[in-house]
Amino acid sequence: MSDTFTLAGTTFTSRLIIGTGKYRSFKEMQAAHKASGAEMVTVAVNRVPLDRKSESFLDYLDPEMRILPNTAGCYDADHAIRTARLAREALETDWIKLEVIGDPVTLLPDNEQTLEAARILVKEGFIVLPYFSDDLIMAKKLLDAGCPAVMPLAAPIGSGMGVQNPSNLRIMREQLPDATIIVDAGVGVPSDASIAMELGADAILMNTAIAEARDAELMATAMNYAVRAGRLSYLSGRMPKRLYASASSPIEGAIK
Repeated sequence: MSDTFTLAGTTFTSRLIIGTGKYRSFKEMQAAHKASGAEMVTVAVNRVPLDRKSESFLDYLDPEMRILPNTAGCYDADHAIRTARLAREALETDWIKLEVIGDPVTLLPDNEQTLEAARILVKEGFIVLPYFSDDLIMAKKLLDAGCPAVMPLAAPIGSGMGVQNPSNLRIMREQLPDATIIVDAGVGVPSDASIAMELGADAILMNTAIAEARDAELMATAMNYAVRAGRLSYLSGRMPKRLYASASSPIEGAIK
């Protein structure tokens, strides 16, 4: 079954997007990336070495993968915009995962600053993928600003708590049937990824869940399967939930 994922004119066969941080070694990261089947990887611009004379994580990225720079570590719109411009120069891409953090403890996003930065970056020709709280109204505003996709969180970054507000994601999917929704942050285990996909997400971005697993390569394999399983489940349509039992076997003609 062919079920590709298209974003800003680029088609991907994998709906899993991964990161580069927290791995114990570059080789471990490389093995996990390969096992994940992902075709897009996000990198923090502040980790990109300007001097490429020494070894860095960039040397271990599959050259076939699309690099999605992100503005991690930015706490206001101006900083995020400057970081995006630096990423464009350093990595020669207009794609940017926009992160504007509002609180250093929870790392929750500042939606107001995110929207302000998104509007400016879109006008400058960036393909802006904004990370924000799971808020339907903010999703509409970001899409209206010209973002080709929105990236609501499942839970705080690096928490591994899974989807905390499934109703919000479900409502977002139902109210924005044509929007591209990529769940970002909070996934801890493959079942979390499947739940997000079953709720209608088009893709999932994760890093810590794989990088901090005891066996990162094995967890990347599991996430690969989980995202695909969740997608197939969403397309299949789940059975209705019932308060009472419903016999699996037909009762017509049953022996009495």
